[in-house]
Amino acid sequence: MAGITSKTIHDIFQSMEYGPSSSSTATAQAWLESHSRALGLFIDGKFVRSADRQTCNVTDSSGGPVCSTVCAVDEDASLSVSSGASGFKAWSALPCHLRAKTLLRLVSSLQRHGQCLSELCDLAQSPSSPSALVRLLQYYSGWAQLRDSLIPDWTPRGVVVVVVSDDCSLYSLMLKVLPALAMGNAVVAIPGMGTAPPVLLLAQLFVEAGLPAGVLNVVTGSVLSLGSKVAQNPHVSYVTYSGNKKDGEILCRATAGMGVPVSLSLSLGATCPFIIFESADIDSAVDGVIETAFKKNRECQWMLCVQESVWDSVVARLKVRMAGMKSVPLLAEGDRKLVDAAVQEAQQQGATLIQPCPPSSSGAAYPPTVLCGVAPSCTCVVTPSPGPLLPLLSFRSHGEGVTLGNHSPHGQAASLWTEDLTLALEAAKSLSVGAVWVNSHSVMDPSLPISGHKESGNCIDGGKEGLFQFLRPSSSPPLPRSSPASVDYSKFGTAASAAIIPEGSNSSSTPRSYLQYVGGKQCKSESGSSVCVLAPGGTVLAYCPDGGRKDVRNAVEAAIKVQPGWMKKSPVARAQSLFSLAETLELKRRDMAVSLHSQTGLSLEKADMEVELSIAQLCDWAARCDKERGGVPSVPQSGSALSIPEALGVVGVVLPDSSPLLSMVSLLAAAVAMGNAVIMMPSPKYPLPALEFIQVLQSSDLPGGVVSIITGGRDQLTQALANHSVIKAIWYWGSMEGCQFLQHTCASPLKSLWLHCQEKDGGRDWAQPHASLQEEMWRQAVQWKSVWIPTA
Repeated sequence: MAGITSKTIHDIFQSMEYGPSSSSTATAQAWLESHSRALGLFIDGKFVRSADRQTCNVTDSSGGPVCSTVCAVDEDASLSVSSGASGFKAWSALPCHLRAKTLLRLVSSLQRHGQCLSELCDLAQSPSSPSALVRLLQYYSGWAQLRDSLIPDWTPRGVVVVVVSDDCSLYSLMLKVLPALAMGNAVVAIPGMGTAPPVLLLAQLFVEAGLPAGVLNVVTGSVLSLGSKVAQNPHVSYVTYSGNKKDGEILCRATAGMGVPVSLSLSLGATCPFIIFESADIDSAVDGVIETAFKKNRECQWMLCVQESVWDSVVARLKVRMAGMKSVPLLAEGDRKLVDAAVQEAQQQGATLIQPCPPSSSGAAYPPTVLCGVAPSCTCVVTPSPGPLLPLLSFRSHGEGVTLGNHSPHGQAASLWTEDLTLALEAAKSLSVGAVWVNSHSVMDPSLPISGHKESGNCIDGGKEGLFQFLRPSSSPPLPRSSPASVDYSKFGTAASAAIIPEGSNSSSTPRSYLQYVGGKQCKSESGSSVCVLAPGGTVLAYCPDGGRKDVRNAVEAAIKVQPGWMKKSPVARAQSLFSLAETLELKRRDMAVSLHSQTGLSLEKADMEVELSIAQLCDWAARCDKERGGVPSVPQSGSALSIPEALGVVGVVLPDSSPLLSMVSLLAAAVAMGNAVIMMPSPKYPLPALEFIQVLQSSDLPGGVVSIITGGRDQLTQALANHSVIKAIWYWGSMEGCQFLQHTCASPLKSLWLHCQEKDGGRDWAQPHASLQEEMWRQAVQWKSVWIPTA
């Protein structure tokens, strides 16, 4: 036709110009118009909008208005939780197959309204694929059907609050909402600005599909203030967050002391390694870099690591592939200064740039930029700025490549490129990340668990493993709620220990002085002082070391030397060590029973029974060592996938007062069986069984440093554990103030917490062998890794 200039495919690839958009937003616009472009809150199965509420404007990529959403206030937060509590009663009472049927009805509804949902996501700058959401629904409707048969002895928590930051995707939010619903919980969702419109549409579709009113409530507004306000409600049983690290830390500290567990998935802003080995298909690897590194909406930042032998080849291909690329819009106006500063710093440290065109002097767009030859310590690697920047680092050997990949403080994911399967599996096992993609990137499926390692979170999403965060053992009562206490976090745990000999005590005899156990050796505390241990009648029974921060430091140093080797031991070898512990404890059974009797006042018969149960626990965990090994889930994509449980690292355990020997042995065995090292703080009230157990440890073949036992004040030792960056998890039995301190302090550096308030929960019955309680201990002792291996 005259006047129309046609372009060949060659011309299009040479210019790399954006073609005219073929997408229409008519369906989404019609839905927004039906709500007068003013979206209310979704509470108790309907939209609610009060005239006196402030609103927030949702804008599109050009800054134009899309709609407005309500800024919820305290009254709205309370109303949403009350509705959720009522909805939970109806939803949890339904048989599993009826809950599954409701979720499956939503699948067909979502397929009918997928176009509208997709357009809403695009308008609100929160792109998500309806087909990915359909896959989520199909997967979790299956788990709704099978919960009671495949996860017996577990029950839903109650009202779950799901919070996501403003820059988080709809998929990340629904990856938490859907499993919570499938397990029988009610959900209060607090979406970010961009995800609010599509989430409100989904809530409407849920109700139309038959979800009882109140089971899913959506409140919008300031994410952090709403999250803490909703968490204060006594009906809330669990809070889970997905988004950036800064907001996650603020939410953790704001909810400290409320008695509600909080988990974090901190994928946004994480630095993930993209490792190209010399055995890789270089063209495919560079294509993968271009596809993922410079997207406008991406949930992680990439760090490109290239083996020196193929450095020149990779750089040459990057220059060719980037030659026709256009500038990428920045997400916020203030991002330009951050990007300019990062590039300038990298250049000052000797980096060279690969850019398709020079950046404009100002503006909200920046060209894709590779920073070649930056140092691992450069700011753009450790704390990357927003924008299309890609640090490029080199390494010599395979081991150095893995070390470089583990350099980041984050542990979200990694992409490996090699044609050598053995190298791929060895590298995948050695990387401290939650997901490894071999010759691929950004592949997601709900059947595989993703566990944030290091600073990327303390939560498991996806797979069967991700369901347990929304469940509790049926034999355990719901966690008691509390109000935050007045705690001076800077002074917690700094008070001096009790006097060595209290007034009025009988010191006519010379009590025994015990030593603690650090790095495989008995030793005094670094302070050189001791505290007294009292018998039930009040007489001084013994003296034990008054441990503190330096003792914890020594124990951690010993643990990090031995734990990697202990973790790499075969499950059979770890099992043998635990069986050895059980045999040695059997030989010292009489002495341990007498120690329990004299310390706690138990009858000799009951003390002997506690020793017997402790031996059984060691044998149980020894048997579990080679039984809990993950699996090979079925995935819809072509290829294979692995689900692998891994040790956490160094775990601090503050032991309870109840059943002092049995509780210590149960927790020690659970942690050690999975390859962890443990630093145990016995009950200050009953420390002698743990100190007597040191002889059992010394007589076993357990490597020195895998287990350390430090006595002293509970608060002092808790404070030392919380402030040590190497410790990955803390299991705590103690006071309300201690629980609150840990929730506040362990938000950064981030640790996994398993908290129990002895004043409130009445203590666990350690003598009852409930399968769900052992399952809970095992799941607290591991983190998960998924590995993707494409075959086509």
